[in-house]
Amino acid sequence: MKSLPLQLRFLVPLVLVLAAAAWLAVPVMDRLTLRWFARDLNLRGALVANSMSESVAQAVQDANLRRLQALFGRTVQDERLVAMGWCAPDGRMAVRTLLMPPSLDCEEAARVAAEPEPRLRIEGGPVHLSMHPVQAEAGPTGHLVLLHDLSFIDRRSQDTRRWLVALVTGLGVLMALVTMVVAQLSWRGWIRGTRALLRGEGLLRPMAPPSPELEPIATELRERLRDLDDQLRRSRVHEGGWDAPRLQALLRSQLRGDEVIVVSNREPYIHDRDARGEVVVRRPASGLVTAVEPVMRACSGTWIAHGSGSADRDTVDRHDRVALPPGQSEYRLRRLWLTPQQEQGYYYGFANEGLWPLCHVAHVRPVFRESDWEAYKAVNQLFADAVVAEARSDDPVVLVQDYHFALLPAMVRRRLPRATILTFWHIPWPNPESFGICPWTQELLEGMLGSTIMGFHTPGHCKNFLETVDRNLEARIEHEHSSVSFRGEQTLVEAYPISIAWPTAAEQGGWASPADCRRALGAQLGIPAHHRIAVGVDRFDYTKGILERLHAVERLLEKHPQWQGRFTFVQVAAPTRGELEEYQAFQQRIHAVAERINQRFSTGGHAPVRLLAQHHGPEAVQRLYRAADACVVTSLHDGMNLVCKEFVAARDDEQGVLVLSRYAGAARELAEALVVNPYHVEEVADALHRALTMPAAEQRERMAALRSAVQEYNVYRWAGHMLTDAARWRLRERVSQRLRRHSDARAA
Repeated sequence: MKSLPLQLRFLVPLVLVLAAAAWLAVPVMDRLTLRWFARDLNLRGALVANSMSESVAQAVQDANLRRLQALFGRTVQDERLVAMGWCAPDGRMAVRTLLMPPSLDCEEAARVAAEPEPRLRIEGGPVHLSMHPVQAEAGPTGHLVLLHDLSFIDRRSQDTRRWLVALVTGLGVLMALVTMVVAQLSWRGWIRGTRALLRGEGLLRPMAPPSPELEPIATELRERLRDLDDQLRRSRVHEGGWDAPRLQALLRSQLRGDEVIVVSNREPYIHDRDARGEVVVRRPASGLVTAVEPVMRACSGTWIAHGSGSADRDTVDRHDRVALPPGQSEYRLRRLWLTPQQEQGYYYGFANEGLWPLCHVAHVRPVFRESDWEAYKAVNQLFADAVVAEARSDDPVVLVQDYHFALLPAMVRRRLPRATILTFWHIPWPNPESFGICPWTQELLEGMLGSTIMGFHTPGHCKNFLETVDRNLEARIEHEHSSVSFRGEQTLVEAYPISIAWPTAAEQGGWASPADCRRALGAQLGIPAHHRIAVGVDRFDYTKGILERLHAVERLLEKHPQWQGRFTFVQVAAPTRGELEEYQAFQQRIHAVAERINQRFSTGGHAPVRLLAQHHGPEAVQRLYRAADACVVTSLHDGMNLVCKEFVAARDDEQGVLVLSRYAGAARELAEALVVNPYHVEEVADALHRALTMPAAEQRERMAALRSAVQEYNVYRWAGHMLTDAARWRLRERVSQRLRRHSDARAA
């Protein structure tokens, strides 16, 4: 009992502190409660506005304000809604219920709604004001003003105060009792333990080196951050709504700016001179350009590419830059110039005679030469130097495009260690055995692992890449998190299915009708009006399955002779890589097969196969899509293939049938297409016959589903997901680095 006065000295201040804490906590809890309920009321108001938007818009369209008044009267019968009003687009409160204050106009309502605590005091007591837009098909149609009763919040706040005071009081009594019991039973031991704890004894000794003090906490935080990453990626499966403004907002909020640098071999616009010596601008036939150019328009960045046009040097400034698109100046193109020897070795040699057939597992033997490899390294370094020169900060966002620049990420990483580097591999990635044919497999993988993000089209390509790294490098691979740790740096390996920019309403409004497009195509190529038309649009490449497609057309005409004289197949094949012997031989073979089919099945002077072996601009291709009854995509092995998505986007009439190879990456997303094995001629011919005879209702059902998928999974979503992952990955690394530094400092 000698220690009782000392205990009282401790207990009395403890009780006073707890009482003061309860007294201070009450207003804090009141304010928190008010904020919570205000947020709930805003959400509830938004729900009311969304559910009423269609009715309000219809009443406004019919100029029936009496019906709107009756609708509001029924709605405010809810016990928590005091009054409701509608602000017309001209700023006038045209409709209001009885309890809406007469002095409250739309301008005052907007001002109050913008305040942190939008409260008003009316005759019946305090109310919460919220203001919500009314959305109609034609756009916003005024705003709804809602006044919510706040009296129930005061009642709940009183209950909260009573429970809080009771809780703190009970906690204080319990702590006092426990303290007295412990003090009576082990006063001396308690004093010794407290002194030891204050000196740090027993806290640091168990965690003394070699284990740093905070390492368990750091490890737990890292694991939790990774789990959150995985959960976020899984939650995005059904996410939609990506567009250019959202991508711009992402860059501003998560990547602290909008500096984006794209690196690709192919430039988005080529300046050439025509036969009269005048400069003409054209867009190359490239899926990469189709996908990346809308992203650059949204991000206002810099695109670095090889200048290959005959008038490219004449159109740049003294820094080799030109503003694009022509006449709009939404981003900059920095052109680099290659010598004929560099272009031959880097592009035609190593990239297209080596990596292209290697990754496509095509029936063409890859060729690897030491001189081509040296040129490939030199050009990658040239482009890496250009990235560093164009960067306005030490932390740019660099989007490296395709197999031409496998070494560039590590080169940029050495010069700009804080850069966010996203490399996207637009072509397939083969299995480790196939890729191991390349003599410089290890060097290519080391270069690619300089990326923050390594993106592919499909999970299968990601799996092949991780297995290739595991087979060839001393790296730590975490399959559950899709990451590779190599030489102290981590790379996220993820699938990002690429897509196109969905046409805007203004663009679709300027399109010619499918009937007009069909008549124009018939007049251009001499196709009779009663013919059914199928189209193929590709570059002249052996991986696109053009030869297999022609064999299927031939088999269709053999197996179903009713199509002879009633069917035309139009194949657009843009010339590419004509300097390579394999491509020259392939083009000659395609022309020979097309000629043979025409000789066999021409009727009345009409040839069933029309081979258009020249470049077609986006507008011409879009008109071709709208004129066709079917589009045939028979890639033998493709990363994604955007032709099929362009065809779907062009068919706003919801007609037309897509015949799609199962070996194109897009087949995973476009299941409503007629998916075929391009190597099976009979199957493709039957699919063509089914497409040409498919009822309009079934076409409409399939095309509506395809259009929904392509519209949701657009190119902005593709870029947005990569940039979101990069921002989150960078944040996680910064947290981990700070924890490691803090742990090391405490351990030292």
